[in-house]
Amino acid sequence: MANRILIVDDAAFMRMMIRDILTKNGYEVVGEAPDGAQAVEKFKELKPDLITMDITMPEMDGISALKEIRKIDANAKVIMCSAMGQQAMVIDAIQAGAKDFIVKPFQADRVIEAIKKTLG
Repeated sequence: MANRILIVDDAAFMRMMIRDILTKNGYEVVGEAPDGAQAVEKFKELKPDLITMDITMPEMDGISALKEIRKIDANAKVIMCSAMGQQAMVIDAIQAGAKDFIVKPFQADRVIEAIKKTLG
């Protein structure tokens, strides 16, 4: 069975890019969310195996959403997505429980490597 992944990013274009990389590599995208608040709701509803989460989003940022999701499921697997120059936020995300991070613009091989590593 394909691993089920939730994609969270406020930019539809970025969600489309990740969805493309994932589906081409045999992963099942079970849902998408444009902000952290919706990500938490979708996580409860869909119970994905993994989440790719943008750090900077309106409503609720990725780190806050990560903390909420980890309250629901301490074993939730989340990979943070960040733009260049967000090192401090990436460190916060790792401390909050993110398993890995990928930098935009996405390199397909790096995305797949992070997902394989996180899913074991």
